[in-house]
Amino acid sequence: MTIFFQKKQEKSPIGWIKKELKNRMRIQKTANLSEEEKKILEQIRLETKKWNINNVTRTKAYLDFYRQYPEIHWAFLGHMVSRNGGWNMTDLKGELLSRLLSDREKQSFFDFLERGNWLIFQDAYPQFLIYRESLRRNKPLFFLFPFLNISVFVETVWSCFWREPHPSILTTALIINEQSYLEKRVIQNPRYKQEVFDKLEFKLQELLSFNQILFPYKKDGMIHLKGQTLNQFESLRERILLGKRLYDVLFMNKDVLAYTELWANRHPHTGSRKDYWPDIFNDIHEGLPGEKYQFQLKSCKLRPGGRRIYTPTLENSWENVSHEDAEIGDWYEDLHVFDYFIDLQDVINGEIQHAYCKTLERLELAALAKKAVANWN
Repeated sequence: MTIFFQKKQEKSPIGWIKKELKNRMRIQKTANLSEEEKKILEQIRLETKKWNINNVTRTKAYLDFYRQYPEIHWAFLGHMVSRNGGWNMTDLKGELLSRLLSDREKQSFFDFLERGNWLIFQDAYPQFLIYRESLRRNKPLFFLFPFLNISVFVETVWSCFWREPHPSILTTALIINEQSYLEKRVIQNPRYKQEVFDKLEFKLQELLSFNQILFPYKKDGMIHLKGQTLNQFESLRERILLGKRLYDVLFMNKDVLAYTELWANRHPHTGSRKDYWPDIFNDIHEGLPGEKYQFQLKSCKLRPGGRRIYTPTLENSWENVSHEDAEIGDWYEDLHVFDYFIDLQDVINGEIQHAYCKTLERLELAALAKKAVANWN
């Protein structure tokens, strides 16, 4: 019975990946590459750099790729999560959070968000381009991954996907990879730990559910929101499980997926929350200079006489950043990561709209309270 189980496991996609990972040797010698392969790598680097300019260009690139290759589910998941990253960036210059943070704190939070967004793209997008090139040539080119500093873990998973396509396995692997890739480069980075995670304001944002990931769509003429909330951003395990829950929210319900795809295709990403809720957000400031802020919202509707909350576009919020090269090194160490492939036990419905509306009301209250304290002092 035990021998039969082991053979059956080895024939499964996960079993094959484990076996390949144990046996794989990674030798990186550029001299072994043909001139054609070197040209492929150079083209991939150039195309990745072209789109890795800012959050808006990255987010667009993910969606464009997904339109061409819908079997790569992570491309759309990455697109929607990247939209949230952009909204978080512009929130720092918007009407509410800008009242809670100093200019230096805004810059630190932006640098943290931007670095993570940039790093994920420069790791994930080359994988997509190599997959595209493999399809064009009708042969797998994943052996080029090491020359782009891409983990042996996802190299092996892509090879498995080529043999036997399982979109959910590939998506889970890419979720594991992206969060593990960020762990030492951003989350454990001493600068961000000191300037972001150890700040009182970051704890405040966690209490206010600032880490809500929203998937908007329109149905029957009304805005709907699905998503999840992450409360333990510093936990690698919690971030990976969040990614899996978000994947379930987006792809397990065909109607939600169809409506969200339709919304995404019709609403180009600008970074402003006006993109999904123009009834309560605007990328033009409707207030008067020096005007005292008043409560504008109740249950995600404007109060009588209320005005829309200012939420700028990314273009009008932050300059493009010139990044230092990504730190070299493969995060993959052992087979323990395969524990994350176990299916989630809970049914994830993704209901978040009510919680998000309460978050906005708490943010308004916090902004007003901080202003009142400042005036009192």
